[in-house]
Amino acid sequence: MITASLVKELREKTNAGMMDCKKALTETNGDLEAAVDYLRKKGISKAAGKADREASEGIITARLSEDGKSGILIEVNCETDFVSRNENFVAFVDEIADTLAGSDARTLEDALQVKKGDMTIEEFVKSKVIELGENMQLRKFERFDLADNGAIAQYIHMGGKVGVLVEVGAGQGDTAAKEEFRDLVKDITLHIAAAAPQGLSRDDIPAELVEKEKDVYRAQMQEEGKPAEIIEKIIMGKIGKFFAESCLLEQAFVKDPDQKVGKLVESTGKTIGDELVIRRFVRFGLGE
Repeated sequence: MITASLVKELREKTNAGMMDCKKALTETNGDLEAAVDYLRKKGISKAAGKADREASEGIITARLSEDGKSGILIEVNCETDFVSRNENFVAFVDEIADTLAGSDARTLEDALQVKKGDMTIEEFVKSKVIELGENMQLRKFERFDLADNGAIAQYIHMGGKVGVLVEVGAGQGDTAAKEEFRDLVKDITLHIAAAAPQGLSRDDIPAELVEKEKDVYRAQMQEEGKPAEIIEKIIMGKIGKFFAESCLLEQAFVKDPDQKVGKLVESTGKTIGDELVIRRFVRFGLGE
């Protein structure tokens, strides 16, 4: 049975019309994710980035070591925006972040077992659930430690709705202290927050995601009546654009769209007289 609430949820994910959503759910026997793909293939929905999101409140925050050689990024969720803005909850998240920053935890599972006084972090979270009467969880945790020369940097955007952690490597030990390098690293964190890349390079984009995009493009062109012999050629061009929008190094730099992020890193390295590289990054979007 296709319920009104299911239709509403699909509309929120895709921004498609009510009748289109109802038809998509009917065609896919009520499978929400399949219905999202159905609408995309029909060209009705282009909101691919929203399809997997789950509405959630809370705070994303980060901590860096004083020497800039390590950093953590965490997301702590609650049920309502009201609680997320509560001073008690904000202080609670800060306590978790400070505790984990001083630990050697490297995974979410490790982080939940870190001791805070007589309790683990997992138990500390549960105690706050009882206190505030709202479900909460430490949902995400990431830790970066600098491999050698360079810097770890963080950026928190929109009051804790988006968070970024990045490692930028250098060949020389004194590069991290140079103003040009610091400006570059800051710009990269801002760019990642704004552009939401899905990976550093093409190698980081899952093959199944690429094939899914090809299927969507193929279905769209078949719907438009494009000849079969040219569809595959068009798909290759579209996939190239998909990579340019999805891979950090290929994305147009938000402050200068005529320059790719990878070229920006390369040119800054030449200016400094060092070889620079973005080694890794993570971006948390609240509830994503």
